[in-house]
Amino acid sequence: MALPTLRIIGFILGIFLITLAVSMVVPMLALLAFERTDDLTAFIWASLITFGSGLALVLPGRPRNTNLRPRDMYFLTTVSWLTVCCFAALPMMLIHHISYTDAFFETMSGITTTGATVISGLDAASPGFLMWRSLLTWLGGIGFIGMAVAILPLLRVGGMRLFKTESSDWSEKVMPRSHMAGKYLIVIYLAITLLAFIAFRLAGMDNFDAINHAMSTVATGGYSTSDASLGQFSNASHWVAIVFMIIGSLPFTLYVATARGNRGALWRDEQVRGFLLLLTTTSLLFSAWYWLKHDDSLLDSLRIVTFSVVSVVTTTGFAVDDYTQWGGFAVMVFFYLTFIGGCSGSTSGGLKMFRFQVAYALLRANLQQLVHPRAVIRQQYNRHNLDEEIVRSILTFSFFFTMTIGVLALSLALLGLDPLTALTAAASAVCNVGPGLGPVIGPAGTYQSLPDAAKWLLSAGMLLGRLEIITVLVLLTPAFWRH
Repeated sequence: MALPTLRIIGFILGIFLITLAVSMVVPMLALLAFERTDDLTAFIWASLITFGSGLALVLPGRPRNTNLRPRDMYFLTTVSWLTVCCFAALPMMLIHHISYTDAFFETMSGITTTGATVISGLDAASPGFLMWRSLLTWLGGIGFIGMAVAILPLLRVGGMRLFKTESSDWSEKVMPRSHMAGKYLIVIYLAITLLAFIAFRLAGMDNFDAINHAMSTVATGGYSTSDASLGQFSNASHWVAIVFMIIGSLPFTLYVATARGNRGALWRDEQVRGFLLLLTTTSLLFSAWYWLKHDDSLLDSLRIVTFSVVSVVTTTGFAVDDYTQWGGFAVMVFFYLTFIGGCSGSTSGGLKMFRFQVAYALLRANLQQLVHPRAVIRQQYNRHNLDEEIVRSILTFSFFFTMTIGVLALSLALLGLDPLTALTAAASAVCNVGPGLGPVIGPAGTYQSLPDAAKWLLSAGMLLGRLEIITVLVLLTPAFWRH
């Protein structure tokens, strides 16, 4: 990679670090508001170190007449997420006096909106620390949306190219218009977060809990201010969380299309309809099973089950009940739901709904071809033809996604984790869900007891899953580094 290119990447990384340093002012203000100055020094030092490092990268300036190529953007995306995580972990380490491994794991979990945690005692934690965790998930959510709009189309991972609307063509024109798209996305993201804050306040939360949960819910991050997660708060807050977890899991590009005048952009999208149908059907059927098995009322059964289903499918990771205690059938259902994820171009992780729908469309077309061998059957999805490139990219991603989980699970088992913990931890990390299954990392547990090597492996899994695997794997190919 040429020196001018490295200088540009360093310059951009410097801007990111300066922005991160300025963001640390938010938890400082939270500490001052609660008159808790004990952790203020930790944030000041972390902010100064981060700001100084960013300034050192910015001061050499940006080389003239040199631009980043698409291949450079892949490198920048991966390196920027790693760099931000390295510095964002400083306040956590200084406040809790935990190891850098735990601090990095917690930070990577926040920025990738995974929601897995190694911290307990949240109810008594510093307001600055809690605010910093929620802010990281919120920044990670909008960061991934921006990356999805700007980077993923170049990788041909099969997502953004399929979700064009009449008034907003996001395919090949997305890069030249990324500055305009970015403005729309930021405004919409802020507006949804504000609405979530108001809704949580009306549901009975105080201002501090409402803003933390608003950021974490819209980003589908799953970080709470209590060890009991949303189970600590009112039933009304559970319904609010359900609504905004779903909103955060829909394509933000379609929100932009709606804002620009295409009122039916969301509902006409096959992915959105399929996603909502899946959540509705699963929640109703599962609620009926839960109601027959437990003593809760029908409404409470519907609330508990719908919340749990939406939380897992949208990869948020909130909890109101330990669903691993519902029996073996429930455990298997939630394990399968872990892989689905939300919609492409949203803040959620997972395989994404459209890949399952495309797979079904291909299966249906192949079955029709068997019945009518001479017929010319068009393979379409979302009113667009499924060309060979899109199909190939989806199959490639799905294969490496599954392989990543398998290799990670084997590595965790090699470190001594039991099979259930190893498999569900790997799936939860790559799918960015947060809680796994079992007594160790289930909804009622944390990742604290895992060995340090497992935490580093899971951190890598979170990054791979968040950046959709191919963004990182392309850096490992010899062709990428050839001039």
